[in-house]
Amino acid sequence: MSSLSSVKIPSQIIKCHNFINGDFVVGSGEKIQVISPFNGKVIGEFSSSTKSEVDSAIAQAASAQALWAEVPMKERTKVMFNFRTILIRDLEEIAHLKSSESGKNFEEGRAGLLKGIEVLEYAIALQNMDLGGKVEVSRGVSCEYRREPVGVVANITPFNFPAMVPMWTIPIALTLGNAYIWKPSEKTPLTSMKIAIALKEAGLPDGLFQVLQGTKETVEAIIDHPAVKAIGFVGSTKIAKAVFDRGSLLGKRVLALGGAKNHIVLLPDANPDLAGVGISDSFTGCAGQRCMAASVLLAVGDVETHIQKIIARASSLKLGSDMGAIITKAQVNFLHAAIAKAEAAGAKILLDGRKMKAEGIAEYAEGNWIGPTILDNVQPGSEAASVELFGPIISIIRCKDISEAMKIENSVRYGNACSVFTSNGALAEKVIKMASTGMVGVNVGVPVPREPFSFGGINASKFGHGDITGQHSLDFWSNIKKVTVKWEKQNDNNWMS
Repeated sequence: MSSLSSVKIPSQIIKCHNFINGDFVVGSGEKIQVISPFNGKVIGEFSSSTKSEVDSAIAQAASAQALWAEVPMKERTKVMFNFRTILIRDLEEIAHLKSSESGKNFEEGRAGLLKGIEVLEYAIALQNMDLGGKVEVSRGVSCEYRREPVGVVANITPFNFPAMVPMWTIPIALTLGNAYIWKPSEKTPLTSMKIAIALKEAGLPDGLFQVLQGTKETVEAIIDHPAVKAIGFVGSTKIAKAVFDRGSLLGKRVLALGGAKNHIVLLPDANPDLAGVGISDSFTGCAGQRCMAASVLLAVGDVETHIQKIIARASSLKLGSDMGAIITKAQVNFLHAAIAKAEAAGAKILLDGRKMKAEGIAEYAEGNWIGPTILDNVQPGSEAASVELFGPIISIIRCKDISEAMKIENSVRYGNACSVFTSNGALAEKVIKMASTGMVGVNVGVPVPREPFSFGGINASKFGHGDITGQHSLDFWSNIKKVTVKWEKQNDNNWMS
């Protein structure tokens, strides 16, 4: 396994501010510290946005959006193209910063930003797509539709992907002519400054992109503002539902992505070179702190050889380089308790990461660490089998056949992702059809779609309609205006005349 670059953690505290009308502005609310998961030290601080500051920022965004809506899409995409150039130029600097505040290792921080840039490239391509359409529906009568911006939109993003998740929505929403209000996670606000600077340098007019730092009160003020017409959210299911309910009651369109409990079906005929690495990397990547991480392995039949390969791969990872840190010490304690509960309930621990620490870097000694953990003989319905733990823990449930495995998969309230590892196309198709999820993978441990295929789950993993990226996001971030035109009276009348 190759050695990964260590993360460059800021040596001085970064003052993180709101970004309003093209300038950084200090909030006047509660002061909050940003702590690096790698060493437990304060690396940043910000002051929350008050309701009056939220109101002012959104009012300015609405004024800027009225002018932006008149700009042809081809000109908007020029700004996005410049934005891409700047992000590529500053890729390593941003990757180090976002990793230092979120706990990712450097390669994961870099990969997350590159995935965000992929969505940006899709947004740039919108100028070459037929976003309208005109048909002569009767003699002398034509119908067409025009895609128009919603107005001011808002997005509330989680700690685990400080650049990728906001980049799912920033490029598409702005390219379609909206103004954008962003409330980053209070745990990882520093990356937002880099993105704001890049957009300003790219030539985005002031006021179209506003960053409001804060916590729950800031989120509620954004949702409640009458000028905000659409709200995106990514986070836990509990908060996703609360955001959806609050926004929907106000008549706004809301798309709130929640948590997950993703399953992998492992069949005896799986390719051992794909299964061992793919399953291990799925639950250990980003230290398991991603909504696409596998957390339940449905082991069908005799798959012991594959499980040994998973253990070997996972146990070879070094914390601090191959695998990153957990976001807070409180979350580490929660994961320790979850492992203890699973063991008390009868699970056998095949790999225990509770005593693992980062190796080779003295600065990481006080970080938030837990190593890969594999629980065997977990019972369906138990906490380890049904609760989203959000850490590098995978629970093995033994199944006699695919039907039993899929019954277990279907019983969980979430519906983000499911994968199957097999060499049999018919068995793979059976899992695809039976999976109660929005995303399915075959011999892929993390089945994140690539653009223009959109990202999104079902069930308790999503509240709202449509998806947050790709082709199926366009209707969320825009309105469709239907136009019917007739210029001359026709001699041969029909019902449309």
